[in-house]
Amino acid sequence: MPHRTVSLRRPLDLSLPLWRLVHGPADPTARLTPAEAWRATRTPQGPASVHIRVAAGRVEGEAWGDGADRALADLPTVLGLDDDPGRLVPRHAAVATLSRRLRGLRIGASGAILEALVPAVLEQKVPGPLARRAHGGLVRAFGEPAPGPAGRAGMWVPPDPAILAGLPYHAFHRFGVERRRAETIRAAAARARRLEACASLPPSAAARLLRAVPGIGPWTAAEVLATALGDPDAVSVGDFHIPHLVSWNLAGEPRADDARMLELLHPYLGQRGRVIRLLEAGGRRPPRFGPRLELRSIARI
Repeated sequence: MPHRTVSLRRPLDLSLPLWRLVHGPADPTARLTPAEAWRATRTPQGPASVHIRVAAGRVEGEAWGDGADRALADLPTVLGLDDDPGRLVPRHAAVATLSRRLRGLRIGASGAILEALVPAVLEQKVPGPLARRAHGGLVRAFGEPAPGPAGRAGMWVPPDPAILAGLPYHAFHRFGVERRRAETIRAAAARARRLEACASLPPSAAARLLRAVPGIGPWTAAEVLATALGDPDAVSVGDFHIPHLVSWNLAGEPRADDARMLELLHPYLGQRGRVIRLLEAGGRRPPRFGPRLELRSIARI
């Protein structure tokens, strides 16, 4: 069982850099607390499960499976230990306050394009709970048990892209996924080898490659850039919630559109995604107007 220890120069709350890798409390691929995390992933060398623990000024990682060595080699990048939050210069009081309060916030990069892309596609134009339920269903149906103790505890490795590419679109229906999103996932999975190369590209080039896949637009590409590349400037234009979160915290305005959000974030070019992450982690929630959206699923149709 490979093991790795990494010394920390600053305190680290694992929930801050790893939150994007967890898709709801029932996610079969990840479990997370501020001091401990489990992750099941698929590396170029094969499946791996990783146990990460923070203690006494260091991070300790253990891994199982064919991809264990690769998963441990990538650990500092996944945790954002090479990220530099000092590149953000606060221009608003809320950003300055959150930068001080959340000093442990780092932007990690998973390096796993398809593992970031599939959940993002599932979240297109549907409420989060339905997307997370669909993701868990897909993983359990077409993935494989995680290596080592994670698998014995009920965790699963995400499906091999070749399996997803080979599924007919109607195989996704039982998870509440209609043809449009199913076809996007199938198309991306069929291009998996080329898309995984995005992890080593500059964000602008990676975004162009991602958006060449039918069904992947600016919002989905930005979600992948933030998760897999750790792009500190990624802004998910087209999101239902983020414009309101930005405008409420930076301008005291309870509602905003994408144009207003981008206007408010303009002073942070290059670090706009970091500002959004700070606001998501600790910012004030904007007031709600109107009833919650009714959750509807096509799974039983």
